[in-house]
Amino acid sequence: MSKDLVLRFPGTAATSRIHIANGGLAKLGAFVKTTTGASHVVLITDPRVARFHGEATLRSLRKAGLAVDAAIVPAGEQAKRAQVLERLWETFAAAELGRDGVVVALGGGVVGDLAGFAAATWLRGVRWIGVPTTVLAQVDASVGGKTAIDLSAGKNLVGAFHQPAGVLVDPEVLATLSARQRRNGLAEVLKKGFAVDAPLWRWCEARLDALADGEPAALAGAVSRAIAVKARVVQADEREREGGGRTALNFGHTLGHAIEAVLGYEQLLHGEAVAIGMRAAAWLSVRSAGLKPESQIRLEAALDHLRLPVRMPNLPMERLLEAMKQDKKRASGEVRWVLTPRIGDASVPRAVESRLVRAALEHSGARPTRA
Repeated sequence: MSKDLVLRFPGTAATSRIHIANGGLAKLGAFVKTTTGASHVVLITDPRVARFHGEATLRSLRKAGLAVDAAIVPAGEQAKRAQVLERLWETFAAAELGRDGVVVALGGGVVGDLAGFAAATWLRGVRWIGVPTTVLAQVDASVGGKTAIDLSAGKNLVGAFHQPAGVLVDPEVLATLSARQRRNGLAEVLKKGFAVDAPLWRWCEARLDALADGEPAALAGAVSRAIAVKARVVQADEREREGGGRTALNFGHTLGHAIEAVLGYEQLLHGEAVAIGMRAAAWLSVRSAGLKPESQIRLEAALDHLRLPVRMPNLPMERLLEAMKQDKKRASGEVRWVLTPRIGDASVPRAVESRLVRAALEHSGARPTRA
C-alpha cells in the first residue's frame, strides 16, 4: 500500500506532505531530502522507540547523505514538560541547528507534540518531519500541526500550530506495539468516525474483530482512512477557530483530558481516557443533543469490543470538574462539551446543565461529593 496526501492551508504558506507506505521507514532519508532539501537533521525519539526503530532510522537518514544529531527524551507524557523542552533547545544549540536544518520526530504522540513544539520555538520556527510509530500518533497527533507541552494545570496548555513539512506513516511499524497500545489508538479512530465521518464509523464497525486482533491489513486500512478524515477537517479549520469544524474532533476530550490530569498522566493511556470521555459525551448527547439511544449503544458496543475502559478509577467529582475548567474549549469560564445529534455529525462545543454533567460523571465512575 502506498498513498500520498498534500495538505494546503488557505491564507497561510504552510504545506504538509503526508506519505503513507508499508516499509516507508527505510526510505525516510530520501523523504526528508525530497520534502525539505535539508542536509542536517536532529532526530528526537524515546528509549523504547529507539530500541525498535532507531538503527533503521539512522541508517536511512545517513544513506541519504544527511548529517544527524540525536536526542533521547523520556518515554511517556512526563516528557512533555518545560525542562525537557529546554534540554532540546540546548541540544539544538550544541548541534548548531539552523533554519536550513530539520527536526525529525520519531515516536508516538508525545514525541511529536514535544519535538514539534521545540521546532516551532527554535529560531522562531524551523521545519520538522513527523515519523509516528503508534496507531494514536499516525491517525491523530501527526496530522494538523498541533504541538504542545503540558503544565500541572492541564494538558497541552502551552503550544503552537506548526505544520510539519512532512509526515511519513509506515503501518508496518505498528507490529511492535502491544495490544493495549493498539487499542489506545483505535479509540481515536472510532472517535473520528462517530464524531465526524459516518462512513469511517461503518467501516470500523464492520471490522471490529480484525481491528481487535491487530490484523495488519485492517490496521493499515484504519490508519489510511482516519488520516484522510482528519486531513479533510484540519485543512478546512487549521487553527481550530471558534465554532470551526475542527473542534468536533474533541468529542470525548473534555472529560478524557480531565481524567488524565487528575491521574497525573499515569494509569490510563490517552485513548483509554478518551474512550471513557466518549461514553460520557454519548450519554449526554442522548439527553441534550437528540442522539438516538441505539447510536449510544452502538458506540458502547464498539468500545467494549476493543476492550477499552468502561469507567474511570474512583476519582473525586470535584477534582474532575476543576480540571475541566482548564479545558481549551471553555468560554467565559464555562466548560463546554462536544456533543452529536447523530453519528458523524458532532457539533461545536456547547454548555451543558450542571446537573447533567454531574450525572454523566457519576455514570462514568466519578465519586460524587457527599453532603
